[in-house]
Amino acid sequence: MKKSEKLTRDDIFGKAAFDIEHALSMYALSFCTIPAAGLYDKEALAQYASVLDTCHIYMIGYTPRIDFVGAEQKDRNLLLSFKVLLENHVVEYVLPEGASLGTEGDLFYVGDSSGKRFWPNEMDMQTRLAATGAVKFEVKYVGQAYGQGGSRNAIDRLLKHETLQKIALKTAPDGYQITLLLLAIEPNNQLVTVINPRAKNKDESGTRIRQGLDKLFNTTEEERISLYEAALIRYFYPDFNKEFKDSFPSTNLKILRDCYEKDFSAVVAEICIDGLPFRLWSNAVGPKLYHIAKHDLHKSEERRMFFGL
Repeated sequence: MKKSEKLTRDDIFGKAAFDIEHALSMYALSFCTIPAAGLYDKEALAQYASVLDTCHIYMIGYTPRIDFVGAEQKDRNLLLSFKVLLENHVVEYVLPEGASLGTEGDLFYVGDSSGKRFWPNEMDMQTRLAATGAVKFEVKYVGQAYGQGGSRNAIDRLLKHETLQKIALKTAPDGYQITLLLLAIEPNNQLVTVINPRAKNKDESGTRIRQGLDKLFNTTEEERISLYEAALIRYFYPDFNKEFKDSFPSTNLKILRDCYEKDFSAVVAEICIDGLPFRLWSNAVGPKLYHIAKHDLHKSEERRMFFGL
């Protein structure tokens, strides 16, 4: 086809094999991040217990050390300076009416007319710093912990994790530390369906619709966690993972058997959380705030239409 020729609807949609195509979609809805050394601080972890109990996916990686340099006030703006990998970065806040920057020795604080003192929380400061592109999380390993009926969470697994020990023994590069990102996955399944009336084969019997609904309502949490882990491993291709890096997706994998039996088109795992205090990246994926790991389950072009629209 010449460049000057326009594609028709039939050119775009008519090559699809089926008028009904499904994808199983999973996403993280909350998170907790701690330095690897914090694994053994039970008192500190206790305050995050409600979130940690739901986190079955974990990522081990390197993040840069962040040093607070100082603060200054310009008009109604509070400017906080940080040093990350020898570079200076500034995070800005608008001060409330009547509030101003103060110091007490080496301590900075924001005070108001009533004498109250306050300061931005650490997570918010790092999230704003990450928005500048200064803070990145290099994914070195992706894993999961589930146990019987979800009885194990990521912390339970990490406390006895051989790969974490290997990464720790190797030590992080200069200026970095080993950090853990723990993810809680949405407990309800998501079904993404494309209805294409121009496709070659029509679902006159409703079989494909029924297969999609069956997968939607009958995918267990354990299966969902395993699929999410495998999808992220194939996507980030972390240095310390072995399983799934080159074998996902495949008809030979037990975790995908039901998806293939119901003839699903794709599996999707998303990390799209606005409050993440860093941008995830690896040698296979550039640093981004949002990551959508999309994996076609079929190689033929007529089944790849799902995410080619």
